Amino acid sequence: MLMNDIVHKVRRYIDREIGQVGELLVALSGGADSTALLLIMKELGYKVEALHCNFHLRGAESDRDQAFVQELCRQQDVPLRVRHFQTEEVARQRGISIEMAARDLRYAWFREEIHSLPVGGDGEEPFVAVAHHRDDQAETLLLNLLRGTGLRGMAGIQPKHDGIIRPLLCLSREEILDYLAQRGQSYVTDSTNAERIAQRNRIRLDVIPLLQSINPAAVEHLSLACDNVRHSLPYYTKGIETSFREHGITDETFPLKALSTKEVGGATLLHEWLTGKGFNATQEAEMRSLPHRGEVRNGAMWHSHTHTVLRDREALLLVPRSSSMVSHSSSKDLLTSEAHLGAEASLNFHLSIHEEFVSCIGETSPNIAYFDADLLTAPIEVRPVREGDAFVPFGMKGRKLVSDYLTDRKVNRLQKAQTFVATCCDDIIWLIGHRSDNRFRVTAATTRILKLSV
Repeated sequence: MLMNDIVHKVRRYIDREIGQVGELLVALSGGADSTALLLIMKELGYKVEALHCNFHLRGAESDRDQAFVQELCRQQDVPLRVRHFQTEEVARQRGISIEMAARDLRYAWFREEIHSLPVGGDGEEPFVAVAHHRDDQAETLLLNLLRGTGLRGMAGIQPKHDGIIRPLLCLSREEILDYLAQRGQSYVTDSTNAERIAQRNRIRLDVIPLLQSINPAAVEHLSLACDNVRHSLPYYTKGIETSFREHGITDETFPLKALSTKEVGGATLLHEWLTGKGFNATQEAEMRSLPHRGEVRNGAMWHSHTHTVLRDREALLLVPRSSSMVSHSSSKDLLTSEAHLGAEASLNFHLSIHEEFVSCIGETSPNIAYFDADLLTAPIEVRPVREGDAFVPFGMKGRKLVSDYLTDRKVNRLQKAQTFVATCCDDIIWLIGHRSDNRFRVTAATTRILKLSV
């Protein structure tokens, strides 16, 4: 195909699948695909800037790629932004593969850059363009099928999603190489693309050629299948949303009884509820079996790198995982905090404590507690609940384990992981958000009152 025909093919695809594009950042690795993307978008008249990720995974080769990109952008008069990542360290810290860490870092930066760009005067949105093409689409479909994907996974890579566009999905790898050859444009090659360690590389190097020996149009037809599924998704999504409402499924809660529904398979509803949350097929299978396995105890948990699912009685609960925070404000410097949480407690919340001395008891709520200040000795500490913690709940005389107190009030395991206590001299004075300790209550003999609030 002639060079101009390739460029016009991309133009038609953008008009059909992507629409209006405002300010444009091009993800530029220096490989054939991203180099072609940069040049084609310039030919189409877009004002572009380039983004280059140096993941420092291939030593001198990574530096070579960066040098190539810098020279290419200089020749093309394209502004360039470079971001360096310590990818192996991030993968180790997060407990994920290097490939996943690189992907997460890359797209997190892209989203950051998108949000820094203004929307155009005609409402044209800014985007980051990445260089996925038709062969990538075919590989992605096969990978997803091998992982037991649902319908969304069969739709493959989206032309436009979450600020990312992929204008080259209409082109084959062969057409991209033809375009570069006709322009006389060089590019760099990632040596790891020839290694058969990663599943995608094995599909690219072994499976795709085998399929093409059976049907030369295999890649084109696999990509077409993705398009057909993608165009059907809006109708499928409406059906799923209707079933969610009918069975009481929310973003955070999945009733186990929904697994037995006949109208829409319960397994499909569960898969859709978990889509994009990072859980694998084995974990989904374990969750699906819950209504039929009496030995699975209440409180069973499953973790992905982004979310946690908890079985809480007759439902599954879903929460994001992220760093929890504790802060406090105090004019008397009585309050200190301990915020070293375990993996189970790495949930999405922020706790802020304020203390003050007051003349009388005023507003009351679970997040406010009053104490006889003369019964307390500085410092007051704030920390997560620990195993074996006990206190004397307000209005009672005997000690009670915090865990038993929370269980009696049907507090689930994830909520327990977010529960903190205020302590003084190793005594719990307040189960924060629930109940203060009766031993430190305000009485008629109290002369100084300390108020703590969340």
